[in-house]
Amino acid sequence: MTSDWIALDWTTTRRRLWVMRGRDVLDEAVDDGPRPADAASILALVAGRHAGQGVPVLACGPLGPVRDTVPCIPLAGSLWQIDLGDPRVALHAVPGLRQAQPADMMQGDETRVAGFLALNPGWDGVICLVGETSRWVHVSAGEVVSFRSFLFGALISAVTAGTQLGRWLTTSDLDGAAFTDAVADGLSRPEQVLARLWSAHADATLSALPPEVARARILGGLIGAELAATRPFWLGQQLAVLGEGEMPRLHADALAAQGAPATLGDAPRMTREGLIAAWKSLAS
Repeated sequence: MTSDWIALDWTTTRRRLWVMRGRDVLDEAVDDGPRPADAASILALVAGRHAGQGVPVLACGPLGPVRDTVPCIPLAGSLWQIDLGDPRVALHAVPGLRQAQPADMMQGDETRVAGFLALNPGWDGVICLVGETSRWVHVSAGEVVSFRSFLFGALISAVTAGTQLGRWLTTSDLDGAAFTDAVADGLSRPEQVLARLWSAHADATLSALPPEVARARILGGLIGAELAATRPFWLGQQLAVLGEGEMPRLHADALAAQGAPATLGDAPRMTREGLIAAWKSLAS
């Protein structure tokens, strides 16, 4: 297979790769599960997907430095070149963004933000990126002004795998009314959220609370507490929520219930658009 370049989105739980010719996608692959961000893993993922010497791989995620400090334009600086020890592959990583106060960092979401802004020029507001973390990013005049990160996705995974609440979180059903009520409760009383989680488990165990209601109360309480902490970000702002699967939609539903509608966006597409922008800067 011949290709101009490879776009690679690397996270701790999923890798998504696109074989590209210019802006056109020739092939796509997804690799799920934990994998170390080392040269052997990267080379194994791109093996057989390129031909020739020095094919450029444009990557985002925890592969390069966290270099640029906000406020700044995402992807405005130079890319970080990483030697993988294989002359067939030239890896260029997008530098992450850092924030001094409160201390915060992102590696990968800066590329999704850049992709969203490339598709929506002149857009000002707050982008909520939902994944292993949920990250609230204030953008204005093409710059990332500030951001705040929450371990929402990682917490859900840990609670599901490591606590008794997992029996309710593994169901796919969710009661909409119970979710809306739990969001409101978490938003108004975030200090009670951990007690509310256990209460949902106890109610489901002792009083036959339906599993879809228990799940709604757990997720709604956590998202409501997150909205309480991020109120200065989303209140009165133009909003977009990016991600994959159910959790971005639940964040958007929770915001809508507070009179703050948000546009839902496809995170893989935004990632690819951001990597295309990085490739253009490399090719120019």
